[in-house]
Amino acid sequence: MKSSLIDNARSFSTQVAERPEEFRELAAGQQPEALFITCSDSRVIPSLITGARPGELFELRTAGNIVPRYDANRPSGEAATIEYALRVLEVRDLVVCGHSHCGAVGALVRDEDLSGVPAVRDWLGQGVSALPSDQGLAHAVRHHAASQLRTLHGYPAVRERMAEGKLALHAWYYEVDTGAISVHRPGATGRLGGEFRPL
Repeated sequence: MKSSLIDNARSFSTQVAERPEEFRELAAGQQPEALFITCSDSRVIPSLITGARPGELFELRTAGNIVPRYDANRPSGEAATIEYALRVLEVRDLVVCGHSHCGAVGALVRDEDLSGVPAVRDWLGQGVSALPSDQGLAHAVRHHAASQLRTLHGYPAVRERMAEGKLALHAWYYEVDTGAISVHRPGATGRLGGEFRPL
């Protein structure tokens, strides 16, 4: 492991000691404002993008920011995280954030041979709907992020909280090289159509 990472881990308790009140509050419990679902890509850092302090975001990171379909007979870490965020932590906003230069969506758009990484192949196969490949990778990633909102409607906790008017769903697109964020604005029907506009 890179020595700078180890050095920071060793000195982190010193940084905490300089802000004792803040970290004592964190030890007492968490009250995040949003569940932020994004890709495992190391270039996508939710707290850096949003400026969130510790305790403000509940995060779920998956390859390709995929939300698997809900299956009551097949528990998953993703379903458990979503359920806990909504029913226990009662977050009021849920963001699915796709990003530029996404290797997962890019592999699908380019129809790459993923036989050497069968777990990756099967994961992408279960969570990604048909992607448009004729308008470039950025368009495909945006479409994919928005389509995950539709998948989320299959989660009982999502449906319950939305019916109560206590949850809003958002699809974002983050440009790694510029830092720009755009957000999905549904069409008049509220369906997957619509467009991404600057946040």
